[in-house]
Amino acid sequence: MKIVETKKAAREIIRKWKRRGLRIGLVPTMGYFHEGHLSLMDKCHELADKVAVSLFVNPAQFAPNEDLSSYPRDRERDLALADRHNVDLVFIPGDKEMYAPGHKTWVTVEGLTSEMCGRSRPTHFCGVATVVTKLFNIITPDVAVFGEKDFQQLQVIRRMTHDLDMPVEIVGHPIVREPDGLAMSSRNSYLSKEERRSALCLSQALDLAEHLVKQQGIRNCSDLRQALAEKIEAFPFAGIDYIFTGDPETLESQDTINNKLLVALAVFVGATRLIDNRVITLEADTK
Repeated sequence: MKIVETKKAAREIIRKWKRRGLRIGLVPTMGYFHEGHLSLMDKCHELADKVAVSLFVNPAQFAPNEDLSSYPRDRERDLALADRHNVDLVFIPGDKEMYAPGHKTWVTVEGLTSEMCGRSRPTHFCGVATVVTKLFNIITPDVAVFGEKDFQQLQVIRRMTHDLDMPVEIVGHPIVREPDGLAMSSRNSYLSKEERRSALCLSQALDLAEHLVKQQGIRNCSDLRQALAEKIEAFPFAGIDYIFTGDPETLESQDTINNKLLVALAVFVGATRLIDNRVITLEADTK
């Protein structure tokens, strides 16, 4: 496994692989790997000859009041796990390597970023789109794999690559969960034992949403959101940031449930903000 910290070194390795006609895959990460990250690496191996992983806690996607300084980091552990999953290249740039002094160029994706996390984190997706664009320019992957837990991010990246004619295939990979249903996240490490139990409010609310839509026949999104809010608020330490119901492609909110519905949640459990989602498909959509 090759480990590099500069754009120049990464590009030299990629050029050698490209000259051999190899297909390059990329998994962008902020590190502190869990099974969700590792599943992305494994999936990338199925799609590419060489797998590159970026490990960069991107300051541009954090607002001043967010957890940039405390975001969990463990470089040596991450490298050991990446090696165990046969990653070929790990790119670990510093802040100045990615954002040189005087950096003034940013990538903005409109529309898809106005709801959900974009409402409470208005600068977040500009930072995400910019750093992913830079990584695509450095690594020049043929395919990149992203987790579906960050569903809005995945749709933003898909739209960005389409609109800017970027020659990279974007692949989404299903959410990896703990045995009790909690979506795996690096931020789960912030939770106390009591908060960890309350964090199950997200997955249980999504289970309830699927039951209400598929078994109880609920079709009014306002009623659905109210039921989910009552479920979440019954848990201690839980505070709702948003409950979104809408179209999984356009990320536009909707009042009535049709063939497919994205239910996306952001909940503060104590001071830790967690997200989760589910796309609920009605039988009529599969006929």
